[in-house]
Amino acid sequence: MDTESIRMLAAGGVMALGAIAPALAIGYMAAKGLEAMGRNPEASTKIQTAMVLSIAFAEAIAIYALVVALIIKFV
Repeated sequence: MDTESIRMLAAGGVMALGAIAPALAIGYMAAKGLEAMGRNPEASTKIQTAMVLSIAFAEAIAIYALVVALIIKFV
């Protein structure tokens, strides 16, 4: 294998792990947030705010993985 092939495989691996983990986390957070809102509808505003903030942080991890994959590919 040449170095270009190894770079492409590494970039693909980084993106695979960097996309799967946040996707699972976002799904779990959304499910638990909706469950909490169903149990306590009066607190749904606070729960929704915390849930959206947590989802944004999890999505940032996927963006960091994209940046690392692009660095691996082009540098």
